[in-house]
Amino acid sequence: MERDWGTGQTAAWTGTQKGCGAQTLSRASRRHWPFTLPVVAGRSFCLMRARCMDQASKDKALQTVANLSSAQIVSASVMKPQTPFSPPYLLYANNSFHVRFFTCSIKPFAQPPYTTLPAPVPAPISYEPLPPPRPAAPVWQDRTIASAKLRLLEYSAFMETQRERETFKHLFVHIGPSNPGYNDPVLESIDIRQIYDKFSEKKGGLKELYEKGPHNAFFLVKFWADLSSDIEEGSSAFYGVSSQYSGTENISISVSTKVCSFGKQVVEKVETEYARLEGGKYTFRIHRSPMCEYMINFIHKLKHLPEKYMMNSVLENFTILQVVSNRETQETLLCIAFVFEVSTSEHGAQYHVYRLVND
Repeated sequence: MERDWGTGQTAAWTGTQKGCGAQTLSRASRRHWPFTLPVVAGRSFCLMRARCMDQASKDKALQTVANLSSAQIVSASVMKPQTPFSPPYLLYANNSFHVRFFTCSIKPFAQPPYTTLPAPVPAPISYEPLPPPRPAAPVWQDRTIASAKLRLLEYSAFMETQRERETFKHLFVHIGPSNPGYNDPVLESIDIRQIYDKFSEKKGGLKELYEKGPHNAFFLVKFWADLSSDIEEGSSAFYGVSSQYSGTENISISVSTKVCSFGKQVVEKVETEYARLEGGKYTFRIHRSPMCEYMINFIHKLKHLPEKYMMNSVLENFTILQVVSNRETQETLLCIAFVFEVSTSEHGAQYHVYRLVND
């Protein structure tokens, strides 16, 4: 049997294979597939890739650490090593598809030792010294007729008469001494523009004085005057006004009293008083100053009106403005506007004080 030296088979066997449809390859054209080569090549590639990634990771980590702040460096969470894993490799062998996984054990790079940096010391904060506390205003300044420099202690208009060696005194209006506390309410306020028309608008009038200030020296007093006197009036009766003030400076004061009717000034009386040191304070006292003839006649006519509503109708247009000023500097220390109504109380004269404001 003849042998085919090219294929190493006999001619009969070769024919049989061809008859069965088998495909044959010559020895020269056949190739042997080395199944072990992909494994070796895969491992070599993995090791080379690991070395490259190891060096790149080191460089990247060192650059990251160089850019961290001291607070970030001491935080352990930013230093956690990350281990990359190689993806699976696909192998082909003898026209069949195989998947083999090559796990590359890559150790984290060696971390260089570092020292814990001290926390940054904050810059010292400079504090400006607080201004000294402003002294509290005296308790009476917001609760009585008082400015920063002068306080009204007492005011009264009265009539005195003597009978059988006895002196009888009747108070038409009266503001008595007071000792307010911090629990007492402060004075109510009223807009000064509501009463401008009741006072003279000439030079030195209420409006001009208020514009000059100080505004905390202006007050309104509403009097309910007691005209129900049982004392017989005669030629010996004395009509007078007394007032007393307390101040903080040793000065002389000028007290101007202006009587207005229907907003027009009809009479003015000016008095001067000097300070007296009493109990560590300067006191100014005007005692039993005679009432002018205009006021005496006005009271007589008012008392003879038959009804009180008639009296109130007359008093609605009758006002008095008292201005207390520094005689040397002309500074206004107190300005008091008086308005009147007839009292119906069995307790006699009453009054209420308001602070004048311009809201």
